[in-house]
Amino acid sequence: MSQPSTTVSRLAEKQNTSRARLDELLDATPLATIALIRDGHPVVFPTGIARIDDELVIHGSTGSPWMRQLADGAAAAVCVTALDGVLVARSGFESSFQFRSAVLFGTFEPVPEAEKVGYLETLTDTFIPGRVAELRASSRKELAATMALRMPITGDNWSLKIGDGWPEDDDDDVAAGAWAGIVPLTTVYGEPRRAPDCDPATPVPPSVNAMVGELSNRRGRQLR
Repeated sequence: MSQPSTTVSRLAEKQNTSRARLDELLDATPLATIALIRDGHPVVFPTGIARIDDELVIHGSTGSPWMRQLADGAAAAVCVTALDGVLVARSGFESSFQFRSAVLFGTFEPVPEAEKVGYLETLTDTFIPGRVAELRASSRKELAATMALRMPITGDNWSLKIGDGWPEDDDDDVAAGAWAGIVPLTTVYGEPRRAPDCDPATPVPPSVNAMVGELSNRRGRQLR
């Protein structure tokens, strides 16, 4: 099966071939959309992702039809996008966003049973750093109900597009004197909210306290 082109055709000057910039985006974005063909129709699903070493890793229920299809080797496209700001131009036509967007193509494979616990714990610590040490071990039932899949990140199965410039207004619009610029956009972790069935005397754990006020940027993890 041939791989889709990874060359940006529209606004090609925004294509970025830096693997470091790709990793930076994947590490800062916990949510992706995964597209595949199911029953002859294109479908897309949102899911949590993490970069572990040179792999893109997802997990979900063993009862999920689309996860099982991926596990069976269905071709997939994974899109990860971060909005970094609003580009306020002097016309609606030139107004846009500052963004980073990547698409990865390939197939997922199931993480072998002997490695699954390590992958799942690394996923948890990627989403909530330090949380695994605060939790009980996963039960056999939980592990049996969970599927972990991985897709290799190679040198040629991804495309990265970055829009980080200023408004590009026509000279006449610039001369008209209207305001133009950028409104930055960031995502910050807020104050934790205790679950209704959580004992008020139970302290907020260090892993959660460490998140408060931080930008929601994560780092790619390596298997322990």
